[in-house]
Amino acid sequence: MAAEEGKVDPMKQFAIEPMLGSENWEIAGFNIAFTNSAMWMMITTILLTLFMVGGMKRELVPGRWQMMVESFTGFIDDMLEANIGKEGRTYLPYIFSLFMFILFANLLGLLPLGLVGVHPFTFTSHFTVTGVLAVMSFSIVLIVGFWKHGFKFFSLFVPHGTPLWLMWLIPVIELISFMVRPFSLALRLFVAMMAGHVLLKVLSSFVIDSVNAGAGYGAFIGIPSFTLMIAISALEILVAGIQAYVFALLTSLYINDAEHLH
Repeated sequence: MAAEEGKVDPMKQFAIEPMLGSENWEIAGFNIAFTNSAMWMMITTILLTLFMVGGMKRELVPGRWQMMVESFTGFIDDMLEANIGKEGRTYLPYIFSLFMFILFANLLGLLPLGLVGVHPFTFTSHFTVTGVLAVMSFSIVLIVGFWKHGFKFFSLFVPHGTPLWLMWLIPVIELISFMVRPFSLALRLFVAMMAGHVLLKVLSSFVIDSVNAGAGYGAFIGIPSFTLMIAISALEILVAGIQAYVFALLTSLYINDAEHLH
């Protein structure tokens, strides 16, 4: 009985569940119930807003909070200037918001709040969420490209120096590569966050099952598994920041293509 109670389903943490029930929450056949995913998106937005408001005091001698906000802002501004140029300043609000939202979401999902009975939901481990973020970025690329260059934007699919005898093939390959961008952008973040959380759950099941099996199993399996969980948790914190940066970086590179048709 103890062993059955100690079993851990590594996929249960990704289940989207309505917080207030799912009945009477339909519009035009679509269920709009408030879910745990939506709740953690709201929590992320609120915390990010408080973080920004608290760091926008513009004191003559900035405190640590203000310096932290300014450091993040300067970091994204430098990245945009390096990848897009002077035009990058235009996209600072969007790229900064995108980076910080993903970063906060990833980090909140790693908090050990289960110790106090609260189970954080990492919504960036769902392809639907990362997909929407990727489509938003891709839409900006298309809007900027056609707004600034009109139909000349299609020249992006014909790299400079392409031989005439390959004109029938290279543009097709470039177009397919361009259309795959939002999918790969969303998939990268989704897979990275989901894989880490699954691994942590699997290791936690090793710890629980080994402890239930006896002191010997706990010593030889439980302790090493728990130690590995700590190491992977530290790695996941690093991955959370890297994935937010990669998403923002690739978005800026795609916008650069739309700005300069490189």
